[in-house]
Amino acid sequence: MSQEDMINYFDQLEKESKAYKREILKICWFMRGGISYDEGMMLSPSERAEISNIIKDNMETTKKSGLPFF
Repeated sequence: MSQEDMINYFDQLEKESKAYKREILKICWFMRGGISYDEGMMLSPSERAEISNIIKDNMETTKKSGLPFF
């Protein structure tokens, strides 16, 4: 692997790491204390996906109902 390939690889890993952390922080925020950051980091990819789907469904329901989100 060339030095440029290695740099690109590590840049990609850094982007993926930031996206993963953002996803966990988003889940923690939407659950409002129902899950800690450490607990969020222990979630499997399928658990994160399912929680994200539930959050999305709840957001859509809130918008349709006209009730305030916060």
